Amino acid sequence: MPTYIVLIGPPGVGKGTQAKIVAEKTGLAHISSGDIFRENIKNQTEMGLLAQSYINKGELVPDSVTITMIQERLKNADCANGALLDGFPRTPTQAKELDEILAQFNGKVNYVPSISASSDILIDRLCGRITCRANGHVFHSKNNPPKVAGKCDFDGSELYVRDDDKYETIKHRIEVYTEQTSILIDHYRNRGLLVEIDGAKPIVEVTRDLLVALGYKPE
Repeated sequence: MPTYIVLIGPPGVGKGTQAKIVAEKTGLAHISSGDIFRENIKNQTEMGLLAQSYINKGELVPDSVTITMIQERLKNADCANGALLDGFPRTPTQAKELDEILAQFNGKVNYVPSISASSDILIDRLCGRITCRANGHVFHSKNNPPKVAGKCDFDGSELYVRDDDKYETIKHRIEVYTEQTSILIDHYRNRGLLVEIDGAKPIVEVTRDLLVALGYKPE
């Protein structure tokens, strides 16, 4: 039976970083709705352009667009043993749709780690975030600065502040999360699947807590 993990948490809590680490250690495919959106936006697909219009305003992409993208991604061969979903579902409607999609693969949601941190911590982390234009590598002006100001350490491309990482947009993104996505916490807690993780801790400690909660032995 495949294993499916849904990682929940507000913008800036470190979901993307932790998802990549945990996916590598568990051997599960990492499915990031953000990465899928950015790939479609980069390729200027119809769904990508539609998604971009919402992302730039700090709003959630419509369910119909998100669900279609995720469903297509789960069909890939690397998802045969399951997947770690990062950024999806974000609404109760998406959670219901995910159950129906996973049933097609003879699977179901097995674990739902919920990473949390205070709004002050989230805003501080996101306001300093800078991204490379070429491949999306992420740096932080204070916590993880590039070796050369304005240039990516990995590919030398220009670093910039994404529209969704600007202060007013960040505040709005956190408000949207609190109003809509946090409802999923109760949804999954009532199903006995929720595992609460303190995202204010250092990255290595959060990783350790996640692996233990998922039944894996941290190194």
